[in-house]
Amino acid sequence: MGKQNRRRRTGRAARTDGPALDATAVSSDPERIADAITAAAVASAQGNAVAVQRFIEQLAGSGPLTYELADGVRLAGQRVVDRVFQYGWLPMDVHQVARRRVDEFAVGYLTDVMAAHLAPFAPELVDETWRAQLDELAARTWWAGAQPHLIQWATRQLLSNTEAVTTVVAALALLVGLPKLELIRPLPGSANVHPATHHGVDEKVLGRVRGLLAKAESTSFPEEAETLSAKAQELMTKYALDRVLVGADTAVPDLPGARRIWLDTPYVEAKALLVEVVTRANRCRAIFVAAWEFMTVVGDDSDLDAVELLTTSLLVQATRAMIATGNQTIRSDESRSRAFRKAFLTAYATRIGERLAAANESTIAESTNPARLLPVLASRQRTVDEAFDTLYPAVRSRGITIRSAEGWEAGLEAADRARFQGHSAKR
Repeated sequence: MGKQNRRRRTGRAARTDGPALDATAVSSDPERIADAITAAAVASAQGNAVAVQRFIEQLAGSGPLTYELADGVRLAGQRVVDRVFQYGWLPMDVHQVARRRVDEFAVGYLTDVMAAHLAPFAPELVDETWRAQLDELAARTWWAGAQPHLIQWATRQLLSNTEAVTTVVAALALLVGLPKLELIRPLPGSANVHPATHHGVDEKVLGRVRGLLAKAESTSFPEEAETLSAKAQELMTKYALDRVLVGADTAVPDLPGARRIWLDTPYVEAKALLVEVVTRANRCRAIFVAAWEFMTVVGDDSDLDAVELLTTSLLVQATRAMIATGNQTIRSDESRSRAFRKAFLTAYATRIGERLAAANESTIAESTNPARLLPVLASRQRTVDEAFDTLYPAVRSRGITIRSAEGWEAGLEAADRARFQGHSAKR
């Protein structure tokens, strides 16, 4: 959202006139300012925009941003972000929900707050997932110590006082409305953090898989794309099976981990099904949180790597196949409808799941020692199931409503073109 839109939104009338917020009562005490900003965020989350906007204008004032205000904003941001992290949200989760629900100024502000939150912790006391996610977001404490973050950030973004405080309140309003999630990674500073606990896929194998998937995404021929994807799945499966046998000889097997995969609209339910079938094919369990458009996947680290890589690529390929099918002139107008496209993706995911399962059975049967492998796989699956059931003791299943038979058939046809049997993939 651009600055002009932000300015127009700043003065826009709101729905309700919520509880009184008086900026004059907070004086110049940073602690009281932080409390008032947090209260304004709660009021904003409840829809009391008129009272909140009046409060923001009073607090921001017409002169330069004060150090006291900047310090109060810092305290409020750290308190709210700390609570969100205690609630199980990871840095990438905060970024994903923010980019869907607030503007780019608020997204950038939250990235800075997360970087500041992590800065005091020694690197060895920070879980590797946190470090990797913050690195991916390029989150760093870029601001100098001579002036508070709020002043330097507002200057950098060319925001007025009112715009800067409005952004802060909007960002914190988003966070105070977030629900409590399962804690799937240790918090920074936790005594239970052990460095280098991630036992993912070997980088050479990942390089080959990424190369195959990149080719699959770039080709304009669906059959070639699916063959390349099948080869990638085969490589990951063979690698995983080898690791399972090696791990069976160790005294302490790796415990299952968990990751969240965020899905973009539209057709989120159909895309979630595609993630689910890839998850099952890679010996993991998943749950879909529809209200927030993400899936949590539980499994061994190397299997979670496979799920992330393959689902990312297959979602790209499935969407492209859906659009290509809809653009064919021989198709009816229905092929461009939402019902058609949802049915297409659902059918595509269903068929791909069937073929992935068949490919895995073939790979296991062709392994060097299937008699030894099967009991070990069953034991690993029980461990994953137990970890999943501990996180989600009351899971409900629900179906997807399909309203386009033509879309369903087209999706099956697209998936049937895939050569997903491992032995038929080009080597």
